[in-house]
Amino acid sequence: MEVFRRELRKNPTPFESILWERLRGSQLDGRKFRRQHSIGVYILDFYCPTERLCIEIDGDVHKKPEAIIHDKERDQTLAQLQIHTLRISNDELETDIESALTKIKACFNN
Repeated sequence: MEVFRRELRKNPTPFESILWERLRGSQLDGRKFRRQHSIGVYILDFYCPTERLCIEIDGDVHKKPEAIIHDKERDQTLAQLQIHTLRISNDELETDIESALTKIKACFNN
C-alpha cells in the first residue's frame, strides 16, 4: 500500500493540487494536513489528525452507483473511528475554492 500511496502523492489530480496549495504548511487556521494518508485499508486524500477530519475530493467517478455505495461504506467505517469525512467536488474546487475552505473550517472543533 505504501508504494501506491507514494504514487498518489507524486501524481495528484489537478483538483488535489489546488486544495493542497491552500492546506500545506498549516496555512488553514494552523491545522496540519497530510496527503494520501492511510487509515486501515483506506487512503484518504487529505487528513487532519488534530481534527480527525478526512477530506475527499470527488470527481465524476464518485457519481456512479457502485462508487456511491463504496463511498458510503467507507465513510461509515471512518465514522466508527470518530473520523468525519467531508466530500468536496472537483467543480467546487475549480469554481469556488473559498467556499470549500469555509466548509473545511466549519468542521474544526475550535
